[in-house]
Amino acid sequence: MEATQEQKSARRKGLKPLASLLPYMKRYRGMVAAALFALVLSALTTLALPLAVRRIMDHGFENADGAMINNYFGMLFGLAIVLAVASAMRYYYVSAIGERVVADVRKDVFNHLTTLSPAFFDINHSGELTSRLTADTTLIKSAFGSAASQALRNTLLCLGGVAMMVYTSPGLSGLALCAIPLIVFPLIAFGRSVRKRSRATQDTLAASSAFATETIGAARTIQAFNAESVATSKYGAAVESAYRDARSSISARSGLTGFAIAMVFGSVVAILWYGAHSVLNGTMSAGTLGQFVLYSVIAASALGQLSEVWGELSQAGGAAERLSELMQEVPAVRAPQTASVMPTPARGEAAFENVSFGYGTKEILRDLSFHVAPGETVAIVGPSGAGKSTIFSLLLRFYDPAFGRIVIDGTDIRTTSPQDLRSRIAIVPQDVTIFTTSIHDNIAFGLPTATREQVRAAAVAAQADNFISKLENGYDTQLGERGITLSGGQRQRIAIARAILRNAPILLLDEATSALDAESETLVQKALDGLMQQRTTIVIAHRLSTVLKADRILVLEDGKLVEEGTHQSLINHGGLYAKLARLQFQTSEVTHIEVAE
Repeated sequence: MEATQEQKSARRKGLKPLASLLPYMKRYRGMVAAALFALVLSALTTLALPLAVRRIMDHGFENADGAMINNYFGMLFGLAIVLAVASAMRYYYVSAIGERVVADVRKDVFNHLTTLSPAFFDINHSGELTSRLTADTTLIKSAFGSAASQALRNTLLCLGGVAMMVYTSPGLSGLALCAIPLIVFPLIAFGRSVRKRSRATQDTLAASSAFATETIGAARTIQAFNAESVATSKYGAAVESAYRDARSSISARSGLTGFAIAMVFGSVVAILWYGAHSVLNGTMSAGTLGQFVLYSVIAASALGQLSEVWGELSQAGGAAERLSELMQEVPAVRAPQTASVMPTPARGEAAFENVSFGYGTKEILRDLSFHVAPGETVAIVGPSGAGKSTIFSLLLRFYDPAFGRIVIDGTDIRTTSPQDLRSRIAIVPQDVTIFTTSIHDNIAFGLPTATREQVRAAAVAAQADNFISKLENGYDTQLGERGITLSGGQRQRIAIARAILRNAPILLLDEATSALDAESETLVQKALDGLMQQRTTIVIAHRLSTVLKADRILVLEDGKLVEEGTHQSLINHGGLYAKLARLQFQTSEVTHIEVAE
């Protein structure tokens, strides 16, 4: 039943997904008009050639008139020049339109992807999305850059050729027109099959691209575990699957092309046989037959090429459908139509009020309530899976709670725009994101207008200027993918500098020192101490030094707040916090512990 509905859907759509690209072409009406003018001119010039040939055959040869032959061949040469110029114009404008449309599509799709909520990326592979941005848009460029113009040109030539065939010889044309339904209807049926198989090919190719992206990004881990053969085997299987789907699509297109050529030219041969006998019987002149032959060849060739172009357009239709699916994705988290304006100046106050939340059917937070006063430092501890990182995701409004509400500076964050909310928050994550660009641009990521002096001041405050200055190109040093050339402590200090430059009233520290050695931890902690001053700070705590400095500690278990207080009061209470501390405290004088995630 599902397959039947999918087939019906495919029949309904046809090439309709390509219609979603028409607004892009409307932006460049001048170029489109020039391309259409060149296209029509080249088609009309082609259709004018057989008329001159007929005049030469019927009058030039019969009367042995050399002057007439010279004139007509001069005319043919002039038409050839016009055809060459028109074809060159058509190629230029059509190719330029294809490149321009694809560039706009790529920008719009990428811009839309950046607005989608994290929930979308939780279930979609980055490699597949990249494939849609590259492979699918390349197919669309082919469609708009050549296939579409060829389709229009061949349609004009086919219709014009048929019309001139009727004008030249209605009798022979009647025979030709009877054959057209036998050609056109199978072409349409074949085209549907090609589009469906092309969509399957693109989906399989995207899956293999997603695996390749993931594998290349984890090259060190793969080599460390001697898993090269496993990775290559899986990728090879994915590529072979893509090949099989591509071969199926090619088979369909090959059958479509072969059938069209056989039917078209078979019909032409049969009609020419009948016309040759008409010339022998004296009911038709040789020039008329020659003119009809040329028009029939023009119409047949155009119709045959339309079958190939139809296959390309079907592939582009599948690609456009996949891109349209992305563009139709609606962010799960977005600003309301009438967004509340958050108060200024920002106070840095935060509160959870009876918040419950889960990923799918798995509940993470249960009726959680707490308040963080402006300028207060609150640490959150608890076992792995207690919901600590989820609190940060909700504060940043990556997700909305199922029940309850979250309030920042007295405003329910669902009533304001996510951009306004996030402008008041800076985060230093445990897994720092470093972009493949300069150190300056990485630090200034949240404030692109920052000057070099501002960036350096932030780096100095983050204890990062010392190692940056020792690099050959200083702040202009280009970092490798994900900052692989930097140590963990260096990446963390760049992230802290980024947060300092943002200068937001609320600071989120997500285990910022949990994976550092003692020397790096000292530098990072010193930078954090400076960053936390005069800011509301919420810390997912792994280091005792952070816990000791917190004004309050919140202890979570199974998504619930089970304890709250200072380090000493919670130790004296003897509850979950004291148990977690005992697991890591080895002596009564502890200077460094980790509270289990």
